Amino acid sequence: MEIEDRLAGMGLMLPPPIKVPPGVNLPFSFVRVHDGIAYISGHGPQRADGSVAGPFGKVGRDVSLEQGYEAAKAVALSMLGSLKRELGDLDRVSAWLRLHGMVNCATDFSQQPAVVNGCSDLILALYGSERGAHSRSAVGMASLPFNMCVEIEATVAID
Repeated sequence: MEIEDRLAGMGLMLPPPIKVPPGVNLPFSFVRVHDGIAYISGHGPQRADGSVAGPFGKVGRDVSLEQGYEAAKAVALSMLGSLKRELGDLDRVSAWLRLHGMVNCATDFSQQPAVVNGCSDLILALYGSERGAHSRSAVGMASLPFNMCVEIEATVAID
């Protein structure tokens, strides 16, 4: 349980399964495993009770760059929580392959990579430069579900 020990050492906890707002239907898997690869659906930040967390709105208008970075870090925890529930052990991840970060941002905001760094930095801190290194995209969006400021999806190799 190396990764979970690192999380605990950082004072971080994985959130429970997402609690979606009333009337919302999510007819897909949050993690789909096939042929040694785990495909992680888009995740947003969560509160400790599993509900969708803020800050809400557009980075560069309603949300600061720093708040966006922290939200992306929370998204990493959300994805790790889903991986833990699917795999049973986060140490089964042999390599983080790719992150695709989407930032709900003002039209003149161009620092999407700095926001998504919140997720990348945590993954690298937990898994190290060998297993944690990943390719990545960080793009701006006109809007995101539930008015989240950041959503990230990932692909990981597993043992």
